[in-house]
Amino acid sequence: MLITFFRAIILYIIVLIVMRLMGKREIGQMQPFELAISILIADLASVPMTEPGIPITNGIVPILGLLVMHLMISVINLKSNNARKIICGKPTILIYRGKIIEKALKKERFTVNELQERLRTSNVSSLSDVEYAILETSGQVTVIQKPNKRNTIPEDFGIMPEYEGIPYDLVVDGKVMQENLKAIGKNYEWLKKEVQKFKIRPEEALVVTIDGKGDIFCQKKE
Repeated sequence: MLITFFRAIILYIIVLIVMRLMGKREIGQMQPFELAISILIADLASVPMTEPGIPITNGIVPILGLLVMHLMISVINLKSNNARKIICGKPTILIYRGKIIEKALKKERFTVNELQERLRTSNVSSLSDVEYAILETSGQVTVIQKPNKRNTIPEDFGIMPEYEGIPYDLVVDGKVMQENLKAIGKNYEWLKKEVQKFKIRPEEALVVTIDGKGDIFCQKKE
């Protein structure tokens, strides 16, 4: 029982490392070859995890082999457009200039109801609002609405918003983020003075953030 426990921990760490090396793509955005490798890795890890009689290397070695295969295919995809089309396929236009392409739906085995469901996940309630709908190689549907149905942006009114930048966490659960302080050109003494305005010390804060405009949000830990 104890051996199985430790084997499970080792395999979990190996699979976690391999998945991290494969990249940060979400499951719903995986290409077919990435999904296939992920399924195989899970299957290879489960056998030696539950069978103490099988050497743990019987799971680790094939998993590392799949990682090498994944990295090789990723490089090929980057280098060759033709290879990428063969391995990943090509996007399919399901709606073109407001018209549903029936042949494309049949080819991809897509029903109209499923298309409507995908549109709703993109906050589009009506087919009449869609100019283009494209089925990506990852299986997701990209929706481009008609010009008169799109959300307005400041540029439509000739407004140029100020640059906002990105917010930085300066303290998280009482821990000072030294790297983020360095990134904005500040130090601990500056942080301490700013947080004192909220009548606490940095170590007493649940979170302290600063946005691109220099505004600070601070909340004390309970």
